[in-house]
Amino acid sequence: MPNPLLQPYDLPPFAEIRAEHVKPAIEQILADNRAQLDALLANPPAQWTWANLIEPQDDMGERLGRAWSPVSHLNAVMNSPELREAYESCLPLLSQYYTEMGQNQALFDAYQQLADSDEFAKLDTAQQTILEHALRDFKLSGIALPPEQQKRYGELQMRLSELQSTFSNQVLDATQAWTKHITDAAQLDGLPESALAQAKQAAEARELDGWLITLEFPSYFPVMTYASDRALRQEVYTAFCTRASDQGPNAGQFDNGPIIDEILVLRQELAELLGFANYAELSLATKMAESTDQVLGFLRDLGERSKPFAQQDLAALKAFAAEQGCDDLQPWDVGFYSEQLRQQRYAISQEMLRPYFPVDTVINGMFSIVQKLYGIELREVAEFERWHKDARLFEVIEQGEVIGRFFLDLYARANKRGGAWMDGCRDRRLLPDGALQRPIAYLVCNFTPAVGGKPALLTYDEVTTLFHEFGHGLHHLLTRVNYASASGINGVAWDAVELPSQFMENWCWEPDGLALISSHYETGEPLPQDLLDKMLAAKNFQSGLGMLRQIEFSLFDFELHVRKQPELSAQQVLDQVREEIAVIKVPSFNRFQNGFSHIFAGGYAAGYYSYKWAEVLSADAFSRFEEEGVLNAETGRAFRDNILARGGSEAPMALFVAFRGREPSIDPLLRHSGLTGEAA
Repeated sequence: MPNPLLQPYDLPPFAEIRAEHVKPAIEQILADNRAQLDALLANPPAQWTWANLIEPQDDMGERLGRAWSPVSHLNAVMNSPELREAYESCLPLLSQYYTEMGQNQALFDAYQQLADSDEFAKLDTAQQTILEHALRDFKLSGIALPPEQQKRYGELQMRLSELQSTFSNQVLDATQAWTKHITDAAQLDGLPESALAQAKQAAEARELDGWLITLEFPSYFPVMTYASDRALRQEVYTAFCTRASDQGPNAGQFDNGPIIDEILVLRQELAELLGFANYAELSLATKMAESTDQVLGFLRDLGERSKPFAQQDLAALKAFAAEQGCDDLQPWDVGFYSEQLRQQRYAISQEMLRPYFPVDTVINGMFSIVQKLYGIELREVAEFERWHKDARLFEVIEQGEVIGRFFLDLYARANKRGGAWMDGCRDRRLLPDGALQRPIAYLVCNFTPAVGGKPALLTYDEVTTLFHEFGHGLHHLLTRVNYASASGINGVAWDAVELPSQFMENWCWEPDGLALISSHYETGEPLPQDLLDKMLAAKNFQSGLGMLRQIEFSLFDFELHVRKQPELSAQQVLDQVREEIAVIKVPSFNRFQNGFSHIFAGGYAAGYYSYKWAEVLSADAFSRFEEEGVLNAETGRAFRDNILARGGSEAPMALFVAFRGREPSIDPLLRHSGLTGEAA
């Protein structure tokens, strides 16, 4: 049987892919690509052009992506020992390949010749941007280094790739290693029916009586929010915040502490090798932010503005908890008493709202919103090759033509990486024969699955998460750029890439949007006006605490990477940041950093600030809709034309100014968050 990863396909052949296919396919493609590149460079033309230099490499990248994308996706959503081993066996091969490409002097010279030639002026804006970014990336790959240092660069990249994969694996393994089997219903007092049904279903899946609590978020969150048994909350909190560490119930079993230490030292060495003082400077070389001082100033300014509101939130919470008999509020009490206080103040809870957000109503309403804004239709495809029964596929249609597709995998399960993300499956690009390749995306979440014969009913936080990831998806799918390196999210500065995702969340809070995404799963009745009013009134409940929490994470990440390593341990840096920023003190055993996959296993190292940076952009962009109508098709078209369609073809500030008519202001973010005026 031929290797499915080496065959052309329209949609990935998930059902046919086996672990034993992975490494042979990648080895074959890398060998073919090397031979093709050698042949290309061995006979240089009189003049390098886009067609004879860039397009052949796009073809090579496309073939590699078609094999690696489904493997990477399956490793995240259907992890198994065999697939993990096959995936990890390819990481050094890929790291070595990309290092070779980035340090290929003949290839760099070809790019430089094209950039310096008369041909450059004939390229369109996107092509010129791609070429400029490529030359920058050659420099960041060590093209100017002497051979010995180039060799060291390759070793560093290879080792970092392995460490980041190990970090992610150990978070997954640690999450799955802890469970709590409960047979006494009294221990679960306070948990809503949906959480109890899910816990019972989890127990039944393991042929156990009673209920099973896990550290997957749909199980963890209800315990921390609703369980009246304080000892249970403390036990679950302790297990969760010590995952993959030297503390807690599984201390040392999957400890990411040494992994973090080595990652930080190697990142520092990598930065210095390339002529940067620290890894944060290296990170900013490809971002909107201009300097480390600018980022630190931005975060500290936002922290100073938010802290009085956070202190006010905490004082109110402590006073309320004391009234309920809790005089020593601890971190495992915060979620529980916050929910009680929310209900007292606004007579509303996530559980009251959940029946009004059945998953298909939310999805169809979300589609209606983007149809009104961007003039597109979305249609589900019934038959396709799935990796799991929960996987779904949708087409994006414009004027009767399919312009993109996306997979949706919404529910938490064993052997699936936690969190939510969007990833590209295929990029839009114009093929050498003139045909247009349409984009495909993966949208993945970890929501509470359907239980008890009911449809999946989403919490409001899950609704906003879905909108967030769909915003990323639209950025990938609505691109009009015809070159892979700048289409969709490709080539977009990392601190601007969250703009479309955070922007989409705004419609979850608009009455016009809510009317489209909500109706009772049994009666079909719309969200009652009194619930809507309460929900909007509670929108900024504890927004000071929420803002400060994100600033704490961002400052920790940036301070960690702006310091010369190993000046301080990650724990020491985190302790210092918490001393400066946090108002809620955490116990000494807390090892949050050991599960912080964004910066140790994802792309957010010295870049977690991007969420807040882009939130300034998204809040200000949405303020134009507030002025002109939140479902105004003309404004939607302007956002699509200037932001979504343009991908990484131009500098993000230029694109923002083209849409908004000016540079961004922080004021809309503070207003949307209820952090204006003086804290009471």
